[in-house]
Amino acid sequence: MPTQLLENYTLGRWLPGGGPQQELLDASTGETIALANTEGVDYEEVLAYGRRVGNPALRKMTFHERGRMLKALAFHLQEKKEVFYELSYRSGATRADSWIDIEGGIGNLFANASLRRKFPDKPFYVEGEPVGLSKGGTFVAQHLLVPKEGVAVHINAYNFPIWGMLEKIAVNLLAGMPAVVKPAVPTAYLTEAVVREIIASGILPAGALQLVSGSGQGILDHLTYQDVVTFTGSATTGRLLRAHPRIIAEAVPFTMEADSLNAAVLGPDARPGTPEFDLFVKEVRKEMTAKCGQKCTAIRRAIVPAELLEDVQIALGKALAQTTIGHPRAEGVRMGALAGRAQAAQFRARVQELARHTPIVYGDLDAVDIRGQELGAHAGRGAFASPIVLRNDEPFRHLDSHEIEAFGPVVTLMPYHDLGEAVQLANLGKGSLVCSLATADAGVATEFVLGAATHHGRILVLNAEMAKESTGHGSPLPQLIHGGPGRAGGGQEMGGIRGVEHFMQRVALQGSPSMITAITQVYQTGAKQIERDKHPFQHYFEELEIGQTYTTHRHTVTEADITNFAQVSGDNFYAHVDATSLEGTLFTGRVAHGYYVLSKAAGMFVDPRKGPVLLNYGLDECRFTKPVYPGTTIGVQLTVKEKIGQEKRDSTDVAKGIVRWLVTVTDETGDTVAVATILTMVKKRDQG
Repeated sequence: MPTQLLENYTLGRWLPGGGPQQELLDASTGETIALANTEGVDYEEVLAYGRRVGNPALRKMTFHERGRMLKALAFHLQEKKEVFYELSYRSGATRADSWIDIEGGIGNLFANASLRRKFPDKPFYVEGEPVGLSKGGTFVAQHLLVPKEGVAVHINAYNFPIWGMLEKIAVNLLAGMPAVVKPAVPTAYLTEAVVREIIASGILPAGALQLVSGSGQGILDHLTYQDVVTFTGSATTGRLLRAHPRIIAEAVPFTMEADSLNAAVLGPDARPGTPEFDLFVKEVRKEMTAKCGQKCTAIRRAIVPAELLEDVQIALGKALAQTTIGHPRAEGVRMGALAGRAQAAQFRARVQELARHTPIVYGDLDAVDIRGQELGAHAGRGAFASPIVLRNDEPFRHLDSHEIEAFGPVVTLMPYHDLGEAVQLANLGKGSLVCSLATADAGVATEFVLGAATHHGRILVLNAEMAKESTGHGSPLPQLIHGGPGRAGGGQEMGGIRGVEHFMQRVALQGSPSMITAITQVYQTGAKQIERDKHPFQHYFEELEIGQTYTTHRHTVTEADITNFAQVSGDNFYAHVDATSLEGTLFTGRVAHGYYVLSKAAGMFVDPRKGPVLLNYGLDECRFTKPVYPGTTIGVQLTVKEKIGQEKRDSTDVAKGIVRWLVTVTDETGDTVAVATILTMVKKRDQG
C-alpha cells in the first residue's frame, strides 16, 4: 500500500502542511502507512474563517434544520463505513473494536439528529419556566440560549479517531457552532478519511468543519471568549492546555475528558456461582481487551471482597486465557495491538512502575503469542501486548494503583473488608469517568452510589436483571453525560440537551410579558392577547399567532354536575360525593373534581366543527389552584402559547405542527381555579 500524505482541510480547501514529517505506522506490522506534516497552518486565519463563514451559516439554521443535516450526514457515512473498517485494521483494532469507533461515532450523529425534537424549530432555545419579578406581573424574566459566535476547537486522543470526532461535532453542529478538529497524529489517517467523506458529501455548509492533521502547535493562541475548547487525552496534557494564557485571558470554556483510573467493584453478595460474579469477571475481561485496553473508560482497578480475591484472580485468568492476540484480520483474533510502538513502550514503562509494589499475577511483559504472521504481524515491529493482571494486597498502603495509569490491557486486583472500604478505594482514584458495581442487593447499591457519586461521572449497577440489554461499563452514551470530576478533567460531553448547552450562551432576558413573548415566540402570562374573527381551531398552523386568544362563555357548576361526573368517571373520592366526611379537611363543602373542571373547560373552548385541528396530542402540565364548589361560575381563556412544526415522514404524510395552548380557567371573582398546557396537532395550509 503506498504511503499516504495527510492533508489539512482549512479555509475551504485541502492542503498539506509544511515542516518536518511524522511517520504513522501500522500497529501490527510496523509499516509506514501515512505521513503527517506538523507545521505550516495559519491558525489565526483558520479560526477567523470558521467564525466568519461557518458560524453565521449554522446560527441562522433552526435546531430542526441542523438535526436533519446530522441525520443526512449519518446516513452518508453509514454507506461509506466499510472503507473506514478497512483502514481501521491498520490501527490494531479488530472488527469489534472498530465497530465501537465507527458505528459508535455514526450513532452519535443519529442520536443528536433525533435530539432536535427536544428543541423548537428555531435557531435559539427557551430554557425552563418564566420567572415573575414583580407583584403586578408586568416585569418577568426568561432564560434564553443562543449559539456562541465562535468556533469549537476539538483536540482528540488517538484511541478513538472517528468516535472522538463525531461525538463532539454532532453536538456543536446541533448547537449551531462550527468546529476545528485536531486529531492525535498516530491515528489521524482515520479522522482524515472520515472528514474527506463529510466534505465530499456537501451536506455541511462551508466553514462548518475544518481539520488539522498535524501537531496543532499554536492552535490555542488566537482563541476568543466566543470559542469553546474540548480536550481528550492525558490529565497532564490537559492541565497544561487549560492553563494556556489565551484560555485564561479570554475565559474560554474548556472541557476536559482525561485518563482516569476507573474501578469495578464486586458487591459482597456477588459470590462465585451468582450471575453477578460472572458478569463482573466478564466485564473486567471485556474492558481489558476491547481496543486493547485503550479506552478512557476501561477498568483499571478491580475492587473485590477480601475473601474472594483468589476466586476472582483465578476466574479472570481463565477468561483472559481465552483471548487470542494478533493481527486484527487474522481468524479468531479477539485482541489486536496497541496503536503504535510509542504507545506500547509507554504502556510497558507504566506497568513496570506499578509492578514495583503490586506483582504481576497474570501475563508477561516480555512475551506474547500472536497470530497473523502471514499477514505481516510481527512481535517486534508491531505494538502487541499481553493482558496484565496485577495484585495489590494493601491498596491503602501502595497507592500507585490509584495514581498511575497504564493505558492498555491491564487491571489491578485489590481487596476490601467492608462496603465503606470499597467506597474509599473507588474514590482514591481522585475522580473517574465511570465506576461499576456488580450486585443484586439494592441496599448495597444505594450505600455505594451515595458514597461514590461525588467522585464519578457515571455509575453502572450491574446485575442479572439488566445484563442482556446493558451497554456495559465502557460505553459512553450520547443521552448521558460523559466526563468526571478531579483527575477525569472536571468536564462533561454529550448528555443530550446538557451537552448542546455547552456551545451556547445563556442569557437572562428581562422585560414585560409582551416583550418577552415577542422575542422568544413563547407566550408569557400577562402578555397582550390577540382576538381574531373566528375560532382558533378553524385556523391552519401557519395562521395561528402566538398570543392568539379565545374567550369562552361561562358556566355555573352545580351539584348535579359533580354527581354525574363521579358516576361517569368512577371517581368517588369522598370530597366530591360525601359532604359528611369533610370535617378536618381543606374543603367547606362538596368540591368539583379537578378533572371535571378541565373536562368542562375543554367542552367550553373546543369548536366542534371539522377544521385544521387533527387531534388532541396530550397534556404537558395541569394545576388546580382553587376549589370549585357548586354555584361557582367558571370561564376559560384559550391562548396560543407556542408552535412547533413537525417534519413530514414521507410524501404521503400530512404537513402539520404541534400547538401548545395555555388553558386558564377563572371563577366569577377573576381568580384562577385551574391552569393547563394542552397540545393539539394542527394541519398546515401548505401541504408541499
